[in-house]
Amino acid sequence: MPTGKVRYYDAEKGFGFLSKDEGGDDVFVRASALPEGVTSLKRGQKVEFGVVDGKRGEQALSIHLLEAPPSLSKASRKSPDAMAVIVEDLIKMLDGIGNGYRRGRYADPKTSGKVAAVLRAVADELEL
Repeated sequence: MPTGKVRYYDAEKGFGFLSKDEGGDDVFVRASALPEGVTSLKRGQKVEFGVVDGKRGEQALSIHLLEAPPSLSKASRKSPDAMAVIVEDLIKMLDGIGNGYRRGRYADPKTSGKVAAVLRAVADELEL
């Protein structure tokens, strides 16, 4: 089976193209050729695939992933030291809002918007 890399794949449209390691024309790939449980391919991902001649050139029959796609989110993750400072600052912000609630006051919209944005950013970091 030939090997190659994903040149392009559009998950919404359900197709893409693979480039063969030995060169030549690109190979068309449909979503139906992906392994079970895989819904998308990432550019540059190494794959192995069967090939059949179609009306408009070669088409991939089945794809076998040789390597997992690189995780861009993990590569851009903040360091533990930076996260410790962010979480400590978040605790201070939430403590200030909590004190206002104890006094029967809601946070002003400007402050609450900033706190909500920080909470979302920290939640995104935690989910990586």
